[in-house]
Amino acid sequence: MIQTLLWDVDGTLLDFHASERAAMTACFASRGLGPYTDEMAARYAAINLRYWEALERGEMTKAQILTERFREFFGEYGVVCGDIDGYNEEYQYRLGDTIVFRDDGYQLVESLRGRVRQYAVTNGTSAAQTRKLRNSGLDGLFDDVFISDQVGFEKPAQGFFDYVFAHIPPCPRREIMIVGDSLTSDMRGGVGAGVVCCWYNPAGAKNTPGLPIDVTIRSLNEVPALLDGVYGTAT
Repeated sequence: MIQTLLWDVDGTLLDFHASERAAMTACFASRGLGPYTDEMAARYAAINLRYWEALERGEMTKAQILTERFREFFGEYGVVCGDIDGYNEEYQYRLGDTIVFRDDGYQLVESLRGRVRQYAVTNGTSAAQTRKLRNSGLDGLFDDVFISDQVGFEKPAQGFFDYVFAHIPPCPRREIMIVGDSLTSDMRGGVGAGVVCCWYNPAGAKNTPGLPIDVTIRSLNEVPALLDGVYGTAT
């Protein structure tokens, strides 16, 4: 039986693209950079994902990706921004302004309190993630929160999970389940850590890396039925 849940935040419990779009729109407006279009939003999301995946592979530092993603994006669209560091600081703050839950995320975490221990395991900056969790109310539901900035490692690094395991009550690894949308951080990290891996895959994407994922779900509301450990391997 599952005794402990490790919840990813962005893209799992919270709709990251909604907060990303709102934060970029607000930053463009506050700095007089012109309209932030649908095309720009799609392009920035793709650039941002590529940079975070480079970070997960250890190819770049967090300090590098937080500014270089904007430098590349602004360059493509001819946007003149003389203070990229300042833009990033404002962007991090504004990411916590817009809260949109995936499925019934808040009610689900709330309903599972007392049944299992629940922890947030999230990559990102302390500034952004702390505000998101506070403004969403999730910080009051979790038993603890682990943010990569504070841990010192990014998922999927083993060091991230080692830190988590050292700071939660002892539990057999196969009684711990990570729920997340990212194959490259959540699932790859979970596989490496030896925990049960639940891939939240609402769009029905392919498991192109062929990771040995224990179960794939299309809705977060499927999670409670998995806590008794009844699932088959799915890729």
